[in-house]
Amino acid sequence: MIILGLGGILKDAACAVLKDGKLLAAVEDRKVARHESPGLLPEAAIASTLEISRLAPADVNCIALVRPFAQEIHLTLRERFPGAQVVMVEHHAAHAASAYYPSQFDDATVLTLDRDGDFRSAARWRASGNQLHLEKDLYYPDSLGDLYSRVTQLLGFNAGSDEHKVQWLSTADSGEQFQPLFDEILGGGEWPCINRSFFDSDRLSQGGFSEKFYARLDLEGGEEIAASLRAPLAAGLQRAIEGVVLRMAGSQDRLCVAGGLGMNALLISALERSKQVYVQPAAGNAGTALGAVFYVWNSVLGQKQRASLNDLCLGPEYPAEDVKQVLENCKLRFNYLMTTEELVERAVRDLNGQKIIAWMQGRMEFGPRALGNRSILASPLNPYSTENLNIFIKHREPFRKFAASVPEEMAGEYFDAGPNARYLATVGRVRAPYRETFEAALLDENAVRVHTVRREDNPLYHRLLHAAGKANGLPVL
Repeated sequence: MIILGLGGILKDAACAVLKDGKLLAAVEDRKVARHESPGLLPEAAIASTLEISRLAPADVNCIALVRPFAQEIHLTLRERFPGAQVVMVEHHAAHAASAYYPSQFDDATVLTLDRDGDFRSAARWRASGNQLHLEKDLYYPDSLGDLYSRVTQLLGFNAGSDEHKVQWLSTADSGEQFQPLFDEILGGGEWPCINRSFFDSDRLSQGGFSEKFYARLDLEGGEEIAASLRAPLAAGLQRAIEGVVLRMAGSQDRLCVAGGLGMNALLISALERSKQVYVQPAAGNAGTALGAVFYVWNSVLGQKQRASLNDLCLGPEYPAEDVKQVLENCKLRFNYLMTTEELVERAVRDLNGQKIIAWMQGRMEFGPRALGNRSILASPLNPYSTENLNIFIKHREPFRKFAASVPEEMAGEYFDAGPNARYLATVGRVRAPYRETFEAALLDENAVRVHTVRREDNPLYHRLLHAAGKANGLPVL
């Protein structure tokens, strides 16, 4: 049984292939097409996943298509995959399947949170065995994602793409000043009931907040937000969101999370303080492609075997000859590193020489986070690494810190981090003796983004980390 899943058609489109319960490939269209084509079939992603899986369209038995999408897409798929049944999967059902089925839980509460996927903005599911049962849902405009996007725009960022900047900005303040305001906007109940009096439908910029909202900030309506208020507002929003999501999750100890808000690592860290949490690491729209194939395999076909995500390195890889051709076309000088030992030694020598390296190996990661196959690396012992990375390479704000990769078996010596650190999906804490060492990466007094690397997930990257530790005593990059 070969299932091809398509999700995020209107935004962040992706394709995944499941064969007899095993995930063979998953690719985001923008990573292989190099441009967005919202509303259209992700042609490059489909071609890439079929090539990786060594399949032809005629081999596909089922197309799992996540709503919403344009009507003509269904007809196009029937023509292109004539032997495949097309199964429609509701947006939040795909999110829920993407989170529960690859988790290790036999039963759990599943919470899906986004802006307005297929008109819903949130849903809570009861999961047991291989089935998902909807308990409660929420519809736009009662939307946590919408409120987060409005504040993103209010603070001068781009709504729909820069919400992560608000998350990291929030670490610079406690949130005490404005959390009560955002609690009031959210309605103060177990589930959000947005108080619309804080919005003005005629104000089309800065998040569309009303005079009432600005008055609570002691500002004139539409006045630009001063730099001194930006972090307190971001923190107030973040703390209020964390509180309401914890209430929405209910009393069950085991919780699975997906949807756009699942990308908020601070939110996941807050949930981990009181629950066993599994967050689908590509929790946004692209991740619904995974959920689509899992949903059909388990919920529709009734299969009891559940797929595993493992290392998330599910995209294409490039042989040396392809890389050589690109380098030659760009007229770049290059060296062949003939052995793995030579490669690792060269990388460690450059890192210890306070250089920053681009590390590309194996298959491309699925999702927005670099996990050791497409990563920019620097030594934490390099005093200039954060400045050089943020200002000269990434061209981004100084409050956006970098993650620390560490072998999983050694992580406990340096950090306190939960299992979701395997996918950089949460935030950990630096242990007291090492806070000065990792000072440049700290989000606050001791919070840090941690990536725990398993040997079985990524043997070459795991080997590089150990080689760095052998050279300088610190197996962290």
